[in-house]
Amino acid sequence: MPPKYDFDHTIQLDSAELLTSRSTRVDFDAGEGLRLAIEAHAPGVYRLRCGEASRLSDEKPTSRQRAVTDMLLARQEAVGEATLVPLDNAHGWRLTQGDTALEIHTSPVRIALYRAEQLVFTSHSTPMSPDFGHSALDDEDAATWTATFALQDGEAVYGLGETPGDLNRRQEFVVSDDPAHRALPLAWSPKGWGVYVNTIRRVEHAVGVDDEPSSYLVTIDDTALDVFFFVGEPGEILNQYTALTGRSGQPSLWAMGAWLQQAPGQMPTDTVALVERMRAESFPLDAVSLAMPAAWAFQADKAVFDWDAARFPDAKQMLALFHKHHVHVCAAGFPGVMHTSPLFEELEDRGWLLSRDDGSAQVFDGIPATQGKPYGLLDLTYRDVYNLWVERHRQLVDDGLDAPACDAQIDIPEGVTARSGETGAALRTQYPLLARRGLYDAVAGHKVPPEGIAPGTDLFPAAQRLPWQVGPQVTNDWDGLTHTLRTALSIGASAVPVQIHAIGCAGAALDKMTPELYLRWLTCGVFSGNLCFQGTPGLLPWDFGDEVAEHAKTWMQWRYRLIPYVLGAIEDAARSGLPVQRSMAMSFPHDEQAHGWDMQYLLGPALLVAPITQPGSQVRVYLPKGDAWWDLNTGHRYEGGAEWTIDCTLGQYPVFGREGHMLCLGPATQHTGDFNSARILDEVWMFGMPVHNPVVMRNKIRVMQMQGSSYIKGLEGLRILPSEGLEVKRRGAEVRISRAR
Repeated sequence: MPPKYDFDHTIQLDSAELLTSRSTRVDFDAGEGLRLAIEAHAPGVYRLRCGEASRLSDEKPTSRQRAVTDMLLARQEAVGEATLVPLDNAHGWRLTQGDTALEIHTSPVRIALYRAEQLVFTSHSTPMSPDFGHSALDDEDAATWTATFALQDGEAVYGLGETPGDLNRRQEFVVSDDPAHRALPLAWSPKGWGVYVNTIRRVEHAVGVDDEPSSYLVTIDDTALDVFFFVGEPGEILNQYTALTGRSGQPSLWAMGAWLQQAPGQMPTDTVALVERMRAESFPLDAVSLAMPAAWAFQADKAVFDWDAARFPDAKQMLALFHKHHVHVCAAGFPGVMHTSPLFEELEDRGWLLSRDDGSAQVFDGIPATQGKPYGLLDLTYRDVYNLWVERHRQLVDDGLDAPACDAQIDIPEGVTARSGETGAALRTQYPLLARRGLYDAVAGHKVPPEGIAPGTDLFPAAQRLPWQVGPQVTNDWDGLTHTLRTALSIGASAVPVQIHAIGCAGAALDKMTPELYLRWLTCGVFSGNLCFQGTPGLLPWDFGDEVAEHAKTWMQWRYRLIPYVLGAIEDAARSGLPVQRSMAMSFPHDEQAHGWDMQYLLGPALLVAPITQPGSQVRVYLPKGDAWWDLNTGHRYEGGAEWTIDCTLGQYPVFGREGHMLCLGPATQHTGDFNSARILDEVWMFGMPVHNPVVMRNKIRVMQMQGSSYIKGLEGLRILPSEGLEVKRRGAEVRISRAR
């Protein structure tokens, strides 16, 4: 989809004259009644805003403005400080924070970002567009801004949301409010820069498209231009981005166990029978996700939820059946009101539904969640309606539901308006955010700190605050496995911490799902944020023969032993913004050879996974330079910076431990309820001399180095498996690791 811009009415910002300066902010007069403000927002973070002076003032915002700001930013006040000096040519200024700097050139207006005195990012004019342009429209609440940045030859750009293709978004056109684009707002490069456009309105990203292959053109439809620039390593960019826009909450421990997706049309009693078989066959399981359509809906004449009586005659009894087997239940709702119900007319009269220009409620075509029936959408921008949405789901949680789910990323037509006045792109952007946030508030809002999950497939700004993303529907073949892997890595590049990987798809043909593919897919899910079995005949572990079933049991034991490590990585996401599955470009920005291996990833900081995505027992692996790597299958040590061919039978998988790190494993159990909270760990694997503190849930293990040895506290009673050439000595509560003599 090529960009469609009208630059005939776009005005280049030709000049900027310094007005005021202080340690956190510098203001310029940009002419045409425009004010330009640049903030040292945080170390390595700069904020550039341009618009009418009244829109950039520090006056108290309206309640509507405050609500939108809260959706987008968790930290609104600048916390950085910069020094300001004029440029040598007297045509601009330089703001410096530590080893980073932003230069603002004032004739014409353009910016340049530096790190350690090296230019990493700059705006520039092209035949298509100026560095910074502005087009005022007749509507006082509308304008179009353009910002054009230079891309170096071969420079990759990551982020911008979900993609099943190349993680490098170069030569792509992304529209923020188009549900088909699966967009997220952060873009970054391993060269050391990141860009985030702070708005709920439409943003179009043209990243080196055909007409301008060396330019990254951003077009924003908003009253003011508001852009954050980040300077640093990719990990630091995600750290600052999530500190700015919000970080993940803590998922419940049970959510880390294996999931089972109920088959379409299956009755709960049949699903319970399937759970019982999984228990009997020794396949661990912790959660069931009930199939569409929505499990509950509003009563015909009251704004009260009723479970689908045909599927769930006694919802509490149904929940109790699952809970009896230590299995938690996730089910989906939808913020729709059936068009034919008396409640629709009542809420239409109240103004509680999204409406058309004539004031009548918009009627949407039916979708699977509504069993194909037309519906109206609750106006979740209105506080009373949002509170109703939260309260009704909180009642479901109080009655025994473990996780409410919802997908509400609807392509809301132009001309449909919310009570708040939002319409068009702004409404399409914030609606799924409000729907999902309401569910999270229902399940986790009363806990301190917040804990729980609200699964969904929707993507929206600040999606990383809600810690459970559901993977895509894919085909049951090797391409489907590749698809789900790439979506996980691409949303991780935009700071979403977890995607749950479905092992196949119940709605796709089964003829290409071979025993080998099924087991490779399952094993890949074991070494990921999490995985979900499909409760459909032909997609269950015992459907592929005894050998596959036995291997699957072994790998599922591995999954449960990995839970303390994976949950520790999710807790890391709440502190650093780094996802559980981290792409090569994110993890090794200075190893350009590694970037080409974009199906490989780090699982947390200590494990490198090289997924098998095609038939055969051999796989080519690239082990990044700068580290040595230990094969978990053989214990062999490989030097980094080279490609290797690894043989992997069905009982093996190419996973490598990073030298200097430790892997802390828990016990093999049938569900997380068997975890001993006083002893969540069982065993420790060491990859060479331990140097780094291990990642583990509720981390209390500390590594200190002294005179060539490592002293570790927190390993009491644990079995320790050191690498070859290391010697372990226990000294009370302390363990000493040293070179073998």
